[in-house]
Amino acid sequence: MSVIFRRAAAAGLGLAVLAAGLLPAGASMPSLSWTIQTSGTSESLRGLSAVDERTAWVSGSKGTVLRTVDGGETWTAVPVPGAEEADFRDIEAFGPEEAVVMAAGRPARLFRTADGGRTWTETYFDDSPGIFLNALAFFDGMNGLALGDPMDGRFFLLRTSDGGRTWRSLPLESRPAALEGEAAFAASGTALHVRGNAAWFCTGGAASRIWLSSDGGVRWEAVSAPLGGGTPSSGGFSVYFLNEKAGIAVGGDYRNEPADADNAAVTFDGGKTWAPVSGRRPGGFREAVAAVPEDPSSPAVTVGPSGSDVSFDGGQTWIAIGGPEGFHTLGFAGNGLAAWAAGRNGLIARLAFQ
Repeated sequence: MSVIFRRAAAAGLGLAVLAAGLLPAGASMPSLSWTIQTSGTSESLRGLSAVDERTAWVSGSKGTVLRTVDGGETWTAVPVPGAEEADFRDIEAFGPEEAVVMAAGRPARLFRTADGGRTWTETYFDDSPGIFLNALAFFDGMNGLALGDPMDGRFFLLRTSDGGRTWRSLPLESRPAALEGEAAFAASGTALHVRGNAAWFCTGGAASRIWLSSDGGVRWEAVSAPLGGGTPSSGGFSVYFLNEKAGIAVGGDYRNEPADADNAAVTFDGGKTWAPVSGRRPGGFREAVAAVPEDPSSPAVTVGPSGSDVSFDGGQTWIAIGGPEGFHTLGFAGNGLAAWAAGRNGLIARLAFQ
């Protein structure tokens, strides 16, 4: 198990014992908490990529891109020239120097840096009517996907095989066919998730579904997910897999942030079927869920505007973490030594164990 959660797992067991009334009187329990960091901005932050315990990148509205290389003690703005009005809804980083950032809305734009944000190169531009990118995800340092809302009745997908230096759109006939009114949400950059050669993305609006590809995004199939849907503001917002079979999806209705109905679902067959969680649900609408990459024993964390929660049982039961409200996005470092969340009004916080 990762370092950040080794004792936290014990905390989860303690909470379960407490709920059953079995914890000895006077016994103390460790807990997770958030430490707020100074971001230097008041913009809305919706993209986050944690590299290790020292390095992370964050992106947001008004062309905001931030980077830390000291664990969040300082966050430095590394703006993209000519993109001051862009709404950067996702960012994927490969280290302290290399990152790819995605602008949602029209025009769709992708930029890449190889020098820590000192310079940026525009690698994709599309001003087509209806274009709207939602999320990025990379299988490795070279191969990645970008997901967009449906165009001509099919979800828009981009592919890169050179680390984001160039992008090509999938042919229309190869894109997954959307239901009328079905779309993805660009709320946190986590509506798209990849692991191994598999990829998943979640949708909402007219229907809440989760799409699965087992061949790197070439072919897709969709299944229903119990995450609301039926209105333009509800459905699945984030999906994450702990291993090849066990996955978690979260969402709800962003127009009803406190409501916890239909806001979390789990799968144990790689995403072929999804079921509502069996225990306590997260405490409201949730926009992102994540855990330590490549650590199937890692507890999972979910965040949203009304707070954050942790699960120690694969997403079946959730315990409130407490602390700040207003989160939109979340990311764990690959080595398991750090996690950050970011959100409204420039909020950035690092997950701490006490």
